[in-house]
Amino acid sequence: MWYYTFKYVLLGPFLRLIGRPTVEGLENIPARGPAILASNHLAVMDSFYLPLMVRRRIYFLAKSEYFTGTGPKGAFQRWFFSAVGQIPIDRSGAEAAAGALTAARRQLETGELMGMYPEGTRSPDGRLYKGKTGLARVALDTGVPVIPVAMINTEKLNPPGSLIPRPARIVVKIGKPLNFARYEGMQGNRFIERAITDEIMYELMQLTGQQYVDIYAASLKDAKPKPPEAVSASAA
Repeated sequence: MWYYTFKYVLLGPFLRLIGRPTVEGLENIPARGPAILASNHLAVMDSFYLPLMVRRRIYFLAKSEYFTGTGPKGAFQRWFFSAVGQIPIDRSGAEAAAGALTAARRQLETGELMGMYPEGTRSPDGRLYKGKTGLARVALDTGVPVIPVAMINTEKLNPPGSLIPRPARIVVKIGKPLNFARYEGMQGNRFIERAITDEIMYELMQLTGQQYVDIYAASLKDAKPKPPEAVSASAA
């Protein structure tokens, strides 16, 4: 109930007003049945505008910090993110994230749409970063199609660290489904998982037009080295 109340009554009208969102490729999302929506990640608002533009309910993996806060603010965050279909994921390591990936599989097994960010965290500078293989493992285990999604201009509406959104024109581009049935039976093969992840990231690069950087975004945020050389979409 709360999901659709936020979508159509409490948040949706305001988000449409400040973001003037448009969507392309909506026909690529199946009317029923499971699928993974693999999106680039520029801002917190990605998890709001994608559900706003897609008729079906979408579940997301969200960082566990949204569910562990204390006091009134922490309690509100836990309630809000649970109400809108967020599943907490511990990003401290592959073993820690296993429970969240299991939850994602369960949602897909019930025929739901699962939204996932293969970069694992928001882009620190607007570029597209190397994808983590958790999404590929879920896709291999469940056999569901992976649909690439490009979120455009959300970082302009919701810059990192900002509290008040700024008007911008949001565009959501939904690509054609990717089918990885040719890898059936190859679960657990890290080379196959990397190949699938790289194929997804290539499709996202084409769809978004972002520069691609072959390192993990989280490592850049933690170490803060000099900006690495990037490969532009046109040069790939």
